[in-house]
Amino acid sequence: MTNLETLDGRRDASGGYKVDISRGERIGRVSSEWFSRPDDERYLSLSELYASVKGRAERSRTRTVESAAIRVEAHRDDPENLALILPEAEAPVAPTHWSFGQLASLVSAPAAYLRQLPAPLAGINLQYGLTSHRAEQIKTLETEDGRTELRAVTGPDYGRIYDHELVAAVQKIAGNGTGDTRWKVPGTLDWSSGVYNPMVDITKDTTTLYASDRDVFLFLVDDMNPIEAGTLPDGSPDLYFRGFYCWNSEVGAKTLGIASFYLRAVCQNRNLWGVEDFQEISIRHSKYAANRFAHEAAPALTRFADSSPRPFIEGIRAARERIVAHSDDDRTDFLRKRGFSKAETARIVETVLAEEGRPPESVFDFVQGITAVARSKPQQDARLDMEGKAKKLLERAA
Repeated sequence: MTNLETLDGRRDASGGYKVDISRGERIGRVSSEWFSRPDDERYLSLSELYASVKGRAERSRTRTVESAAIRVEAHRDDPENLALILPEAEAPVAPTHWSFGQLASLVSAPAAYLRQLPAPLAGINLQYGLTSHRAEQIKTLETEDGRTELRAVTGPDYGRIYDHELVAAVQKIAGNGTGDTRWKVPGTLDWSSGVYNPMVDITKDTTTLYASDRDVFLFLVDDMNPIEAGTLPDGSPDLYFRGFYCWNSEVGAKTLGIASFYLRAVCQNRNLWGVEDFQEISIRHSKYAANRFAHEAAPALTRFADSSPRPFIEGIRAARERIVAHSDDDRTDFLRKRGFSKAETARIVETVLAEEGRPPESVFDFVQGITAVARSKPQQDARLDMEGKAKKLLERAA
């Protein structure tokens, strides 16, 4: 483990850390969440988030019903809305935009077209699809919130993992997510100085804890305990922080997933900069999803939270120490043999030369050059392919 007292001595006057974000990957997943979330989907603590999604689950019920037994109800005096009458239901349930689409998909009906029709006509088409539905059974998720709302319609074997279950798993390692443990909402990077400040007020604008009626997304970092993995060209430490984000949708809008990584900074727009050792697992909501979450995802999160960064540090050190090129011909051969084009090879070498003041020699040099060039790729597939090659190089060096 790195001596954190020594690193604390390298803090600047603001209490932040000088970082080099020109290295590693840039990941925009958290930023896209940050941009798209309205204020009512932003939470200031894990306890606040948990209370919201747990309360929603407590007001919900699921049932498996025969699709042919469902009745679609629409009134001419209310042409914009329709409701479903489910077997043994006390009142009609109103589908959300999302569940209406799920229901239409299950009976092979075009949801976009049905939404354009008056409710009575859409109801006739939907009723026909339900009556002739070959799957015969569907599973519903209904929530009582003033009125009974149909939040999800899935197949009978859908393995639901509730949003509050994921939040509770995060709370076990992160407490409230506000600094009461080492895991917290991230700070921000000062672009003018290159200093990452871990201490910022948690507001609707800075939070990274989100939930909507369709999903939950959380991003936390351990940014008060920097990790040194080598030095920069000027002799200063190359600092990293641990981070993870996770997501789920109890209504079937997305899988459950957890991504863990080391990063150098988070900017105000919540882009992740200087990311290394990115790892991701995802779990589809299939029949045994709940068991997989209990035995795979939740323990993996705990292992990452409690693990030593030593393997990561040693892997970076090994990549720095492994010299693979001594001449221009060596550099060209090294990259061309690993699938890089002639133009990409030249750009990678030029990038390292510009950023480091010397041509690449070690595996780590090449990895940094590759990821820097990858960031400039406008097409995501091309960028991910190049970043994947860089990751393989780093893993083999370790």
